[in-house]
Amino acid sequence: MSLSDIPLRTLTDAPTTLGELTSGKAALIVNVASRCGLTPQYAGLVKLQEEYGPRGLTVVGVPCNQFAGQEPGSAEEIQQFCATTYGVDFPLLEKTDVNGPYRHPLYAELTQAADGDGEAGDIQWNFEKFLVDGEGRVVARFRPGVTPEDPSITAAVEKLL
Repeated sequence: MSLSDIPLRTLTDAPTTLGELTSGKAALIVNVASRCGLTPQYAGLVKLQEEYGPRGLTVVGVPCNQFAGQEPGSAEEIQQFCATTYGVDFPLLEKTDVNGPYRHPLYAELTQAADGDGEAGDIQWNFEKFLVDGEGRVVARFRPGVTPEDPSITAAVEKLL
């Protein structure tokens, strides 16, 4: 099964797939959290969506509470925080496990992709990023410390689009 076809649920509990969310175009999938030292990366993700959205990129946020309980809120609280604090208007999925025995099938597939150092496996922390092409293939993986403004991300997005 392609990443594009894996069943997902939005933050508002609507069924969807990555293919439906992106209209078959590129996606940057990011596990996010509202109470993390990396939370300001939301601002960069919003800028990526604004700049590259018209060219075919959709940022997809995946709230996750597996890292020090940094996403404890309800769906409504997460949505309100993202919208009012950072102006997030890209799709957000339901709170999801990205590691461990209850890892979502999306992340079971994503974590098989290697980063720039050739390392695959578990998500290290909040704000790990996966660039996926319109066919549902992972073309790049960026660890949490790589900010959305990093030239490696913009270069990968430019190359893909």
